[in-house]
Amino acid sequence: MLFLRMALSWDKKDGRELRIHENADELSTDLAEYIAELSEASVKERGVFAIALSGGSLISLMRKLCEAPFNKTVEWAKWHIFWADERVVAKSHIDSNYKLLKDNLLAKVPTVPSHVHSINDSVTAEQAAEDYEFVIRQLVRTRVIDPPPERITFTLPVINSASDVAVVVTGGSKAEAVHLAIDDIEPDCPVLPARMVRPTEGKLVWFLDQAAASKLDGAKFSE
Repeated sequence: MLFLRMALSWDKKDGRELRIHENADELSTDLAEYIAELSEASVKERGVFAIALSGGSLISLMRKLCEAPFNKTVEWAKWHIFWADERVVAKSHIDSNYKLLKDNLLAKVPTVPSHVHSINDSVTAEQAAEDYEFVIRQLVRTRVIDPPPERITFTLPVINSASDVAVVVTGGSKAEAVHLAIDDIEPDCPVLPARMVRPTEGKLVWFLDQAAASKLDGAKFSE
């Protein structure tokens, strides 16, 4: 069926929803509407909206949130922002996901600084992970974080405890990984971590452009 303009949306048999867009601009618009709707529902139900973000192209694809109507209608003061993946580098470092979000979103919308929960970049990765776990336990009462060396990353139990999970992928270079993460595969195929993202009680939505979705079973797109 048609979703928004040229987006294709369908539900897989296991409940995952796929939203495939013709281009990144349409994906960005849909993603902004999706996040805004989740924010509104969460604020009405709980009084706050907690969101955990990775870095990379995701932040660029969230750019529509800085534009009308979202920059005015979203209750930014109710947001609590976390990082699902972050390098243990200074917040001003070019590799910092905090810096990426600050430059592209936080500087453009009225979030509350104390609600932006960045990692402690002045200690080791292990200590930073412990500190971050404490912050999360206090605020959202979730589970633990497992730190690889010099990086803080949410584990699958944390991700799967979320009420809503969105996986955003663009570009043909990711098509094989998308196929391995979503389609039924042979037992000897590698099992990607993304394949194990299955919210226990929540909803999982994949946002893809046509290039990233090009290797999905049965994927056919009109010119």
